[in-house]
Amino acid sequence: KEFTADCCIVGGGPAGLMLGYLLARAGLHVVVIEKHPDFLRDFRGDTIHPSTLEIMRHLGLLDELLTLPHQRAEKLQAEVAGQEITMADFSRLPVQCRFIAFMPQWDFLNFLAKKAAAFPGFTLLQSTAFDDLIYKHDAIVGVKTLHGNESLTIHTSLVIGADGRNSKVRAKAGLQSKSFGSSRDVLWFRLDKQLIDPEWGMGHKGPKQNFIVMDRGDYWQCGYTIQKGQFEAMKLAGLETLKHAMAEVAPFSAERMDELDSWDKLKLLSIRIDRLDQWMKPGVLCIGDAAHAMSPIGGVGVNLAIQDAVAAANFLTQPLKRGQVTLRDLQKVQQRRQFPTVATQFLQIKMSSNKRKRTTPSKVPQMISRFPFLRHLFGRLIGLGFRTERPRFLN
Repeated sequence: KEFTADCCIVGGGPAGLMLGYLLARAGLHVVVIEKHPDFLRDFRGDTIHPSTLEIMRHLGLLDELLTLPHQRAEKLQAEVAGQEITMADFSRLPVQCRFIAFMPQWDFLNFLAKKAAAFPGFTLLQSTAFDDLIYKHDAIVGVKTLHGNESLTIHTSLVIGADGRNSKVRAKAGLQSKSFGSSRDVLWFRLDKQLIDPEWGMGHKGPKQNFIVMDRGDYWQCGYTIQKGQFEAMKLAGLETLKHAMAEVAPFSAERMDELDSWDKLKLLSIRIDRLDQWMKPGVLCIGDAAHAMSPIGGVGVNLAIQDAVAAANFLTQPLKRGQVTLRDLQKVQQRRQFPTVATQFLQIKMSSNKRKRTTPSKVPQMISRFPFLRHLFGRLIGLGFRTERPRFLN
């Protein structure tokens, strides 16, 4: 089978679906391919920041989006040495929604896919895996995909790699990246809610700031940060040893950890921070985690990816309508998004630096306690980032 489209987007995550929606809304024919049959994956980035909510407001989708189940966090809290500290306050942001919406990512993606499907130029191909790029001379002019045993060729003037930190598009395109490492990984798991549980809200809990709690309605999504590469040694030491270590820093009783009766109930997120030198080649552009893998610090990865998608739509809609996207057009996207990417990763690297010994507490909470204006500064950096984008081509 063969297919022709103005643009083919590889990856049905936040960046891919947002870009697909914007291009289809502008009247273009766009195909999004997603290797999974649905969006149901656990422990994905579920934070929708004020910057993304503001984009949804400009698109006229905000009110309907907020009818979906979600929890709101007007502040991000951390417990340090037994003291509750507000690390980020969103109350002064110059936007309508001064809060983070914690919403299961599959709900957000289903919402975007449904809205995009209302446009005749939008096609979402699920259970369809990216296989290879198609070249003509030195330019990429399409992709080869697999749907089960069936092959499908998509001819297009632009391929977008939005397939995450393990992007096959960027690997096949030969795009080179720099890795900035990370000293930590995260173990994600869930604990059922109980009537005795207080309203913790969202944020880092525990005396050592390495236990994360997110309110999911009927359960708590929990994260336990560990040293990079430590997980295999933990498995050798045994599940009971790990549960005891987590109970020491968790706001839950040790008995609550009995819910974790199998290693299958823990999911390891291997954190890394990297960035492509060049996000593009003739006929292909990477955005989101495919262009710059982020640490989960601040939950900013999803929102940076969506800002990338909006910038890409703003710069590429008209060239796509003309049927000719130049390398210069693609470079404009990276130039627009380079500074917020570099600045955000710089902060993440500094915050996750392992130069201090683990027993030495971070000085950041002390600074915030002493200078309260910093909580509003961090609220702006986390909530809006270093550069926000506004959709231009809205029919």
